[in-house]
Amino acid sequence: MDTSASKSTQRNWSLCLLAPIALFITGCNINVTDLTPSSIRANPSNVYTITAQINVKNSAIVKETLRPEVIIDGQAHPMSQAPGSGNLYEYDFRMPIGRSDATYYILVQYQRKTENGSASKEIVTELNSFSIENRYSVELEVNRAPIGTRVAVLGRGFTREDKIMVGEIPAATRFDSSTSLSFYVPSLPEGRGYAVKVLGIAGEIFAGTLRVDTSTVSARLTPSAISQGQSTTLLLSIPEAAPPGGLQIRVTTDIPQSIIMDRVSIQAGQRSASVSVQGGGPGQGSLFIEIPGYSEVVVPITVN
Repeated sequence: MDTSASKSTQRNWSLCLLAPIALFITGCNINVTDLTPSSIRANPSNVYTITAQINVKNSAIVKETLRPEVIIDGQAHPMSQAPGSGNLYEYDFRMPIGRSDATYYILVQYQRKTENGSASKEIVTELNSFSIENRYSVELEVNRAPIGTRVAVLGRGFTREDKIMVGEIPAATRFDSSTSLSFYVPSLPEGRGYAVKVLGIAGEIFAGTLRVDTSTVSARLTPSAISQGQSTTLLLSIPEAAPPGGLQIRVTTDIPQSIIMDRVSIQAGQRSASVSVQGGGPGQGSLFIEIPGYSEVVVPITVN
């Protein structure tokens, strides 16, 4: 520091030293902006970049003499100029094993021109810190899929206790590794997007939005015309295996007096199901087959 500075200059320097990380105070010669986020996602290298933007405001400062350093754990580490940038400086800090945060400040030393030549100066930022985020979701493997599809969630810090919610519906979840979970798209109304969340002991993580696409149900009634008291078979099939928990199928008709049949569902892991349809009173109409997430299918039927 210049000990011969006037009281006014000393007051300005005091303001500079006490200013927040972004130093925008009239009378300061340098603006130092710490661009390091307060939370950084963990990485396998365990190396994290501290970045600062340094802007020179006074032509009396010799830019070539700027020497920024990161002071961390009581040690000074020189910052390097970021490639392709004139005012960004970086330092790659290797986090010690067993730690998940670090506190530091930035010291900038430089030379300033004076009437008698030059004088050494320095400016110091306030203390700042960052922590390592060990649990997070990066992305969904896909952003749209039909019911029953297996979808992966990529991230870090997953456990066997984690469960996935699609909208408000719990999805069958599989733990693949600490960096990957997967789930089966549950039975939900098609054509909409649903928030996908990972729920666990460590809290809730938003993984992304999944659009449930329309799938087609294949329905075949053989024969489609029967007599009173006779039976026919309704065969239903879907393109993807049913998710864990299976699929409940709603079958209605516009000739209820003519149709006698049991409830039907497609079991988990299966792609088809069949049910016997018995003829009641005479009538001609249709069976309406509905499964959430699948297009409605209409099957004609005649009971003589």
